Amino acid sequence: MQVVCLSPFPGPVQIRESNYMKKVLLTIVFSMALAGISAAQTPSAPATHLKVGDVAPDFELNDTSGTKVKLSDFRGKKNVVLAFYVLAFTGG
Repeated sequence: MQVVCLSPFPGPVQIRESNYMKKVLLTIVFSMALAGISAAQTPSAPATHLKVGDVAPDFELNDTSGTKVKLSDFRGKKNVVLAFYVLAFTGG
């Protein structure tokens, strides 16, 4: 005669696997939601394709002291140099 225990409660191994799968599923869902949110953000202005020698469109940025500066403020100056440092001073 063989005795079989049919317990309605999962054993310790099943509980660990269940918790692990919940964490994995939660991580996947969170990552997909974050990707969806970042993909849904649209740029504020459409991209402009310029060729060498084209006049740059006017735009406004903050300088290092927080003052707003427009490109048109420099119109008539001999040379204007724009330098963009991706991720500079952001800790990233």
